[in-house]
Amino acid sequence: MELLQTRAALREWRRSVQTRLGFVPTMGALHEGHLSLVRRSLAENDRTVVSIFVNPRQFGANEDYHRYPRTLETDQRLLESLGVSVLFAPPEEEIYSSEDEALISMTRLSRLWCGTYRIGHFDGVTLVLTKLFHLVEPARAYFGEKDFQQLRIVEKMVEELFFPIQLVRVPTVREPDGLAMSSRNAYLSSRGRAQAVALYKTLQYIQTLLPKYRLVSDLLREAQQYLSERFPEVKLEYLAVVDEYSLEPMVHIGQTGSPRALIAAYVEGVRLIDNMPLHVPD
Repeated sequence: MELLQTRAALREWRRSVQTRLGFVPTMGALHEGHLSLVRRSLAENDRTVVSIFVNPRQFGANEDYHRYPRTLETDQRLLESLGVSVLFAPPEEEIYSSEDEALISMTRLSRLWCGTYRIGHFDGVTLVLTKLFHLVEPARAYFGEKDFQQLRIVEKMVEELFFPIQLVRVPTVREPDGLAMSSRNAYLSSRGRAQAVALYKTLQYIQTLLPKYRLVSDLLREAQQYLSERFPEVKLEYLAVVDEYSLEPMVHIGQTGSPRALIAAYVEGVRLIDNMPLHVPD
């Protein structure tokens, strides 16, 4: 595996390679969720490129950019053992300069849900991915469903900007108790870790309510009560049932064929997100 850290080195390598590339963009601190994307790419493409770049543009002023886990050497060993062709791990100055003016914004999707609470977050995501897509020129790019709003925003961006890239969705990878794998889970104490499963349990609870309730307001009322009673230390930010494609809130569970429940909450001050497709009984 080659470790490349400059745009020039990546472009030179890319010119020398004519085979089909798969691409997995990450911020490092790799866990099994990331590795599931890598394995999928390795199985479906001739070569795979992984990027590790902790993107400052997607962190707010009071967020965890400076303490976000950085484990490049460990990540490099993991990727090499899997058979990745290139790890692109650039410093910030290779991606941004003080004179940059470009902005990529998905105006409606970026303002919903997480975008309401993390102003500018998704603009940072779409900007860095636009740069990375141009540098890597992959045939396929792999994204986990755990960050579902991000996934939908990137899908829409690729569609509207005519990127010749197939976006591949990969299901969320979970711990044995259901907690979605995330680099931020490392911030939690053992007590917080036990509380964090509340997000998954609440989503599961919504699914169990579907035979009884069809109005989304009823589902959310019952689910919020479940969360507050069983996991009082978890601070809910939002809980919603949305159409999977528009991400707009639903009124009645039968109004779309693709309902999905979304949740964001704080555990010990750590912001966690999760989601689950809902299967509506006949």
